[in-house]
Amino acid sequence: MALLPILEYPDARLKRIASDVTEFTPAIKKLVDDMAHTMYEAPGIGLAATQVNVHKRVIVIDVSETKSDLKVLINPQIIMADGEIVGEEGCLSVPGYYDTVKRASHVVVKAHDASGNPFQLEATDLLAVCIQHEMDHLVGTVFVEHLSQLKQIRVKTRMKKRQREAERA
Repeated sequence: MALLPILEYPDARLKRIASDVTEFTPAIKKLVDDMAHTMYEAPGIGLAATQVNVHKRVIVIDVSETKSDLKVLINPQIIMADGEIVGEEGCLSVPGYYDTVKRASHVVVKAHDASGNPFQLEATDLLAVCIQHEMDHLVGTVFVEHLSQLKQIRVKTRMKKRQREAERA
């Protein structure tokens, strides 16, 4: 398993829309393994392929305390969403920044596993939020884009400053 570099906001590659996985090959399984390894090492609870500059509809999620419940969703589609939850979110592509976002508190998603087997998953609370957050990445949306224009400008400025400082170091 390889650690993959995670793109940081406002990198333009985070805006690319991911395409469907049409063949469930060993390369897709390797991508899933590498993404899971990267997510756990970061550490995070979710990662979309877009964040590692692979523009395929693949996400990995593990919201368990023990990091022992990896969920792989390939070509995910939310088929039902209801309720509302407002909570603090962070993102591996926006390190060190957290803010409040409103999401559906309950979703039903259909997807495929790494072998191409279709399944449906019902999720609530943190898992539902994480699924929506990661699916946003697949359509080129970073969670800060759910915030006010002023907050978006502040985050973008902070991230650009962070990148300049990293380049100098």
